[in-house]
Amino acid sequence: MPGQLPKALIDSHVHTDDERLKTDRPAVLQAARSAHVIAQIVPAISQRLWPRVKAVCSAQDDLYACYGLHPCFAQEHDHNHIDELALWLGRERPVAVGECGLDYYLAGADKAHQQHLFSAQLALAREFDLPIVIHARKAVEDVIRMIRASGHYRGMVHSFNGSIQQASRLIDLGYKLSFGGAVTYQRARRLREMVSTLPLDALLLETDSPDQPDANHNGQRNEPAYLLDVWQAVSQLRAESADDIATATTANAIELFQLPVKV
Repeated sequence: MPGQLPKALIDSHVHTDDERLKTDRPAVLQAARSAHVIAQIVPAISQRLWPRVKAVCSAQDDLYACYGLHPCFAQEHDHNHIDELALWLGRERPVAVGECGLDYYLAGADKAHQQHLFSAQLALAREFDLPIVIHARKAVEDVIRMIRASGHYRGMVHSFNGSIQQASRLIDLGYKLSFGGAVTYQRARRLREMVSTLPLDALLLETDSPDQPDANHNGQRNEPAYLLDVWQAVSQLRAESADDIATATTANAIELFQLPVKV
């Protein structure tokens, strides 16, 4: 498999707008295209960065914007931002709401504030008939509970690291699960076992670059071109062929985000 290229891959979660990619973004994008990454889903993390995400994605035909309020930056967000988000969703028609969700790993996390923001964004995703991109760290149970309460059954949980039981419940709710660099590490036995057994039609691939580099690029800045390493790791874990995994995960992303992409 080393050196093998897929027909097409989609990076379902990548922060291509990040400042760490600014100086050589054209080269980063070209490297991704050379690796047959045909589309990138670029979620925003705060109201102040929505214009940056819009600018970066508007300049490229294969980058697709999402707008949301990330729980790790909850101190930046207020209810006025929810009202403004509704305006952005109606005007810009992004491919999803997000990145949003819950993060209880943070020291002193204001769970009530995070839940308020997440609930409001679930409601907006339902109102605008958009999928939602969810961040869930040490908070998967509350994410599942809030999804059920919202009645919005269309989205993805990125960089999923919950249990197999939680994964099954999310899939039953209509959600897809995305996996990135973490699955390439041999020590991630529980995660790798889970990825080997989940239904293929529920899987997405991501890099979350410039963060969460894979094992081959540990300690380096991550890039969307390194989605190849994630795809190869997942292919080694599963019974399907590498081509079938590329085809299925790409189709899953196109269907979820309603991308105008032909493979």
